[in-house]
Amino acid sequence: MVPVIAIDGPGGSGKGTVARLIAQKFGWHLLDSGALYRLVALAGLRHGLAANDVDGHARLAAALDVTFEVDAQGEERVMLAESEVTRELRGEQTGEAASRVAAWPEVRSGLLGRQRAFARAPGLVADGRDMGSIVFCDAGLKVFLTASPQDRARRRYKQLKGKGLSVNLAALSAEIAERDRRDTTRFVAPLIAVPDAIVVDSTALSIEDVVGRVISLARERFPGLTRQI
Repeated sequence: MVPVIAIDGPGGSGKGTVARLIAQKFGWHLLDSGALYRLVALAGLRHGLAANDVDGHARLAAALDVTFEVDAQGEERVMLAESEVTRELRGEQTGEAASRVAAWPEVRSGLLGRQRAFARAPGLVADGRDMGSIVFCDAGLKVFLTASPQDRARRRYKQLKGKGLSVNLAALSAEIAERDRRDTTRFVAPLIAVPDAIVVDSTALSIEDVVGRVISLARERFPGLTRQI
């Protein structure tokens, strides 16, 4: 069975960065499930779909040709049909649209098989909001990574500014709070910490601290794990 580390948590908790670094250290595959929903939303925007066109977005979800890569600096690169769309995916407009389409059962169903297909040898690190609860419910290690709302807003602000994007901290805080509300209360696959997940609060921790904690947990759960760059 392919070893899987499922990392779930709210927006801005650092799960994407942690997942990328762990995948790089272990030489495992990476699944950024949030990017899949952003890709569906972005494709919808590009195709001029109405914001409430569930069937249209579901068809796009079923046809996505996407690859996630990690470069030498540990940064994620998202390829859509051989074109890099990493920067475009991280805009707040795409994020808001992604949170909306992620609540639609038809879109989630269209992406489920595609997400599970990422589990290939030697292993997979998957981050999202329902990796441990739905997509990889039998994952060998489930981590629920969280942080205070204020800290998450500051992190996202710094991240987006570093990418050269124009953002407002107050507006970003409000958007994160609204996204949290939608993610935790949606009917399909709500954001939850499942009973067998290990909760890690990163508010007072550095990324290096969190990565070290997850690596230690992985070595406990997967005794044969030996590679670490």
